Amino acid sequence: MDEQDDHQTGCGGGSPLFGKWECQEAIHTLYHFLDGELTIQRREEIAHHLHECSPCLDAFDFEAELKLVIARKCRDQVPDALRERVYRALKEASGMPPGSEHRWE
Repeated sequence: MDEQDDHQTGCGGGSPLFGKWECQEAIHTLYHFLDGELTIQRREEIAHHLHECSPCLDAFDFEAELKLVIARKCRDQVPDALRERVYRALKEASGMPPGSEHRWE
């Protein structure tokens, strides 16, 4: 990995306490961390890394803020016709029998 790759991950090559691999893994799992999709043990490991590694914490702060901005700004209602087309496509792709009443909401 070269210096340009380090810059793209948001981590300046790892802190003195952590190697590049740990920083890359922490950056890679940020969305899973933010969405609560990690085990408790994995969340604790990432939280510890973020606490000790300021470049990764900066990346985390940016992603968390970006997620909040998107959540606040993207509140458009989906037209009913589009919602129904997506529902039918999902139903067809999942192999649900005709007349099934399950709805994705």
